[in-house]
Amino acid sequence: MDILSNLALGFSVAADPWNLLYCLIGVTLGTFIGVLPGVGPVVTIAMLLPLTFGLPSEGALIMLAGIYYGAAYGGSTTAILVNLPGESSSVVTCIDGYQMARKGRAGAALALCAIGSFVAGCFGTALIVVAGPPLTKIALEFGPVEYFSLMLMALVFTSALVHGSMAKGVLMALFGILVGLAGVDINTGVRRFTFGSSGLVEGIEFAVAAMGLFAIAEIVKNLETVEKREVFTGRISGLMPNRDEMRQAVKPIMRGTLVGSFFGVLPGAGQTIATFAAYMLEKRIAKDPSRFGQGAVEGVAAPEAANNASAQTSFIPTLTLGIPGSATMALVLGALMIQGIVPGPQVITSHPSLFWGLIASMWIGNLLLVVLNLPLVGVWTSMLRIPYRVLFPGILVLCCIGVFSLKFNEVDIWLVALFGLAGYIFVKLDCEPAPFILGFVLGPMIEENFRRAMLMSRGDPSVFFTSPISLGFLVFMFLIMLVLTIPSLRSQKERAILEA
Repeated sequence: MDILSNLALGFSVAADPWNLLYCLIGVTLGTFIGVLPGVGPVVTIAMLLPLTFGLPSEGALIMLAGIYYGAAYGGSTTAILVNLPGESSSVVTCIDGYQMARKGRAGAALALCAIGSFVAGCFGTALIVVAGPPLTKIALEFGPVEYFSLMLMALVFTSALVHGSMAKGVLMALFGILVGLAGVDINTGVRRFTFGSSGLVEGIEFAVAAMGLFAIAEIVKNLETVEKREVFTGRISGLMPNRDEMRQAVKPIMRGTLVGSFFGVLPGAGQTIATFAAYMLEKRIAKDPSRFGQGAVEGVAAPEAANNASAQTSFIPTLTLGIPGSATMALVLGALMIQGIVPGPQVITSHPSLFWGLIASMWIGNLLLVVLNLPLVGVWTSMLRIPYRVLFPGILVLCCIGVFSLKFNEVDIWLVALFGLAGYIFVKLDCEPAPFILGFVLGPMIEENFRRAMLMSRGDPSVFFTSPISLGFLVFMFLIMLVLTIPSLRSQKERAILEA
């Protein structure tokens, strides 16, 4: 009965005309940025963070969530029609989706993406309903010791799973923590990492770091590459798959949904890993693996289901534990902080209308995605002709206006430029910015819980190992690091032997 009453509360919030409008804006904008290569949900959410100041908390979160899972769907349109992923998570869809389009089944491929995304989105949202409250009750029993170990594990886990070496990921996370601690120490009143600037006394705004690292750095990175788009020019007809294609897609959609839901809950795993895992699973169990890469239905249905399921279930650790599993979720967490809401298990108990309204809006948003995308596929296709050099000036102007509107402080403009330069250097050094932004968000919370734990234990660090829950988190963290480190050490040893 509690779930039914909570869902009734959620739908009453989501059905508010203004919240319906925010949901529609979110999924429409998400689809738009998903279709356009070079503009992703991270850039868009970072750019829109200052605008959420003037919105109610429910409307702001509903809109940002719509952008996130809308972009997860929109990227498939580009992958199928242009053979270019609008999002990194749509890379796998290119393999068989574009081949289906070349064979005259572009409409069927787009429909399979819509159906798979809708099923996976509904299942992922249902999983939040089922898993959210129990996880919250468990998390409410956590003290500072358990929270410190949990945040540390999430940070290391994310750093270990990003693209590139684990050492780079961990160093990026540590750098993010240092930058996140800039400002005045609330316990001692000492200034830290302010470099004598009064503009840094209050710390660095989250939106400033996010815009610089993602929006500005992405603009520079895209401008230095030549746009090459192999656009599908055939007529899109037959927007519904035939009976045989539907029969082939049913089980892959189910399996992709389960795979995506699993990886969505894990911090740092993300949609890209989920789509690759779903694709490899289908290829491994297929009776004829040679069909993959030639326009296999399973190669489109399973990854797209995994993509959307991962996008939805990634809200579970973010909303229930206050632990963002990806850069996008860190931005959503930043939006909560902007609204004055403390992230963590208290969100469900203290702000039930926000939590359950967001969940109900996800069901509505997934339905809107199906209604929006299939009939308007021609509109989305025409947007593929917009060159990036036309888009980036508007993005740059919006970023500057948004940042200046935070505190009307010109120092923030310079900081955005500085973070943009840093983000571009990170790209050149093959360092993922996601661990940095997660460290930036979690750093102050890690420090606070560490200090509280030390005060409670009178300075005895063994308290982190005497708590069974904390010990479990730390052991799991070290196991992950060991599993990911041993193969690289073995390959380096073999390479050294061969060179000798």
